[in-house]
Amino acid sequence: MQLSPEERRRIYEEEKARIEAREQIEKERLTSSGGTSTGLAPNVAGLLCYIAGWVSGLIFLILEQKNNWVRFHAAQSIVTFGILTLAGAVLGNIPFVGPAFAAIIGITGFVLWIVLMVKAINGERYKLIWVGDIAESMVRSSSRNGGQDAEKAPESAPAAGGTVERGAGDQSRKYVKSRKQARMAESAIAIAWSIALLIFFNFFNQYVAYYHSQRIGSVTVWTRRPFFTDDINLWLPILTATLAISIAGHVIAIILDKYIVREIVHIVVDIFSLATVLTLLVVFPFNFNVIPSATAADATQIGVTVVLVLVSVGIGIGLLVRLIKFIINLSRGFTRYQEED
Repeated sequence: MQLSPEERRRIYEEEKARIEAREQIEKERLTSSGGTSTGLAPNVAGLLCYIAGWVSGLIFLILEQKNNWVRFHAAQSIVTFGILTLAGAVLGNIPFVGPAFAAIIGITGFVLWIVLMVKAINGERYKLIWVGDIAESMVRSSSRNGGQDAEKAPESAPAAGGTVERGAGDQSRKYVKSRKQARMAESAIAIAWSIALLIFFNFFNQYVAYYHSQRIGSVTVWTRRPFFTDDINLWLPILTATLAISIAGHVIAIILDKYIVREIVHIVVDIFSLATVLTLLVVFPFNFNVIPSATAADATQIGVTVVLVLVSVGIGIGLLVRLIKFIINLSRGFTRYQEED
């Protein structure tokens, strides 16, 4: 049987694609075939990163110090199932639609759990969209000593000759100074922002309102209808406590400027911030019926609810990532800024 040139070309391209696919799989297997800190085969360790969700991912990210292929799967497990767990806890408690969200998240989590374990045991470096990028960033960050090696690198770099050595020293001092100034500026902004929110919500929250103008003769009269109800008094204490902790924590961070102190301050503030947003979502001290249009009132209520949910998820993810990096840095002994040495 004589094949046409088009058929021969198609067969050739299909065979070439199969060969390239086999080579890619083999390359991934070779990448994962290095030694591991746990003594397990890399593909087995990769599977175990997913076996108990983010918990096993966290365990392997701390234990595994040699094989970045395993560390990637551990980080991806933490981010994937950490986000799903957090989303399930937040979205699942929304009235009426909560059970539907919980079911969707549960099914999604189960499918991803199976797929990721199968990919890992087959030696593939399977990367989820967006989540995989965060996982790679976590692995790179921890490989660079949680960002602290970058501060130490100029100081430890070899120099040939006195001029080069002095230049490297100047560069190192300038970098360290700029990093310290950035930390001071960050804390100062956080303090100022916290003070502003503290004053506004405790004394001027009635100005969060619907404003209606009415012309009487030649005079325009404005009417203010506050959105907050008396239930705001149930939420204000935790908001006040969060802002007070933020102010005190950042003052301490400025005075001491220690890596461990600053990270603990961030973690504690994030925990209280998450509790504050979740409490606002539960208490929901708003009355949008003051808006004349019922459609606009309903849309505003839905919009505020969605924003609060997204903010709480964002804070939760940030808290999870910061806490994991902090634990990893402590386990690897990277606990100081360069200027602390």
